[in-house]
Amino acid sequence: MKKALVISGGGSKGAFAGGVAQYLMKKEKKDYDLFLGTSTGSLMVSHLALGKLDALKKLYTNVNQKTIFSNNPFKIKRVAGEKVISIRHLNTFWNFLNGRKTFGESKNLRSLIKKNVTKEMYNEIRANNKEVVVTVSNLTANHIEYKSINDCTYDDFCDWIWGSCNYVPFMSLLEKNNCQYADGGFGSLVPIREAILRGATEIDAIILETEVTQFNRLPAKNPFSLLFDVFDFMLTHVERHNITIGKLAANNKDIKLNLYYTPTVLTTNSLVFDEVLMRKWWKSGYKYAKSKREELMSEFRPDVLTDQEIEEFIEKPELK
Repeated sequence: MKKALVISGGGSKGAFAGGVAQYLMKKEKKDYDLFLGTSTGSLMVSHLALGKLDALKKLYTNVNQKTIFSNNPFKIKRVAGEKVISIRHLNTFWNFLNGRKTFGESKNLRSLIKKNVTKEMYNEIRANNKEVVVTVSNLTANHIEYKSINDCTYDDFCDWIWGSCNYVPFMSLLEKNNCQYADGGFGSLVPIREAILRGATEIDAIILETEVTQFNRLPAKNPFSLLFDVFDFMLTHVERHNITIGKLAANNKDIKLNLYYTPTVLTTNSLVFDEVLMRKWWKSGYKYAKSKREELMSEFRPDVLTDQEIEEFIEKPELK
């Protein structure tokens, strides 16, 4: 069996995915062979491949806007207790004045990646025969590319992680190999099908959205917020398409697919990195994965069956 862990895009909501992964790997003792990530998921998969959950938690619960942006295009203010996003005109004008193609710059994130995904980690992952794959959108060639750690140099792999996270036009544009690359979520937000194509026989997919729409957006107040709403609309439908295709492929090949959605709406702007909220979301992810497991166990009447009998029942071929 080849087990895969897939983590969708979701910006700051990646902290929730970290909590879910911590429960699955530490408490359920799941050992994955393949790790696929898109956007924020691409930031996580290297640490997860090495079981460095404590280091990942420290990283995801201590970032803020300055950690990510070298030129932050956002102005965040509180209105009636809620965070409202608008454009920081001076920063955006400075970017355009310097001939850049985006509203903001995320060069600090590139430095953060080099600092936390070290060359030693890169070598250890390859030596352990774990496959780590990140998703990028090639805007020049108009297609999705999946970059495996086994096919990249260390510096190239760091570039692909950075490119996968760059939510243009708000963050930097990766220009590499005569092509322009952006957030992998624009085409493959939840790369379940790619995991199947790479031989996975059991997949745990962490999806950083609720399973059903739980709110209606407020009318946009400015062009900036309207652009966010349009992007969110498109990504929501990309996500649903990815999941539908993934489910069909899994059913067709008799692959066990476990989906972990966020039970509630965590934020309406995942490019706001709030340390306090992200610590809370990590704990929420852990508790959610635990409750989902307990709910599954209750279906098998644990008051009657032993833990070993439950595990044997779950592992029956006809249940996969």
